[in-house]
Amino acid sequence: MTTPTLPKKAIRVVVWGENRHEQINEVVRGIYPDGMHSTIAAGITGLLGEEVTVTMRVLDDAEHGMTEELLAETDVLLWWGHTAHEEVADEVVDRIQKHVLEGMGIIVLHSGHHSKIFRRLMGTTCSLRWRNDADSELVWTVSPRHPIAEGVPQPLVIPGQEMYGEFFDIPEPDELVFISSFSGGEVFRSGITYRRGYGKVFYFSPGDEIYPVYHHPDVQRVIANGVKWAYSSRERESYLVTPMYLTGEFDRPVLGSPDGLVDYYTRELIAPRENGA
Repeated sequence: MTTPTLPKKAIRVVVWGENRHEQINEVVRGIYPDGMHSTIAAGITGLLGEEVTVTMRVLDDAEHGMTEELLAETDVLLWWGHTAHEEVADEVVDRIQKHVLEGMGIIVLHSGHHSKIFRRLMGTTCSLRWRNDADSELVWTVSPRHPIAEGVPQPLVIPGQEMYGEFFDIPEPDELVFISSFSGGEVFRSGITYRRGYGKVFYFSPGDEIYPVYHHPDVQRVIANGVKWAYSSRERESYLVTPMYLTGEFDRPVLGSPDGLVDYYTRELIAPRENGA
């Protein structure tokens, strides 16, 4: 008897864009008439197809689009911001961080290095060296067996791009996937990963708004690979609650409730509260 194969669950992706440059800069609007977030989303869908469902949100949406309901149904969040980092409400940053810790993947792009959420996750200033004079960028793969580097040429050549250079004030990455070089001799850790709680974090630096970087097929490949890497099939799990352990039960966390002690994972009652206790 053949066991039926269950359909694979699609990765639920949300692409978040600040969407401010596209409204005020004719150059950016000419490159990204529907917004950078739309081009990023189209690249993911074009490469991953039915493996993903992709939706988009922008800064000016209610709650910046980052509602509790949406985040609870998001497997991987992509974040591009630049000129309006401080407009993102702190309570929204708290909410996103909570979901990353509980297992949501997040990909931070380009100038998102100074976003509130990336700085929160890193715990540092995330400052760097930069100049913007249409330099070419060579993105060198330094971890060729990493899933994010699959199918990426060596080097990935971006004809026009803003230079980001060291020193980049970040914690030591868990994994260094890409290093970029520029004509001025600068180098930059342009593709790095972290684990935060149960969630995965990928930062990828190419993507200044005045260049068509997100139309580049190899950049789209990196981002699509990043989505697959950042996804976790693990069920979301509270990361901020500190459970209690009963004597001798080393692998069964419990929580207190009005009815007594409950299993940390299932919330099933395991020790009813005694009358008057």
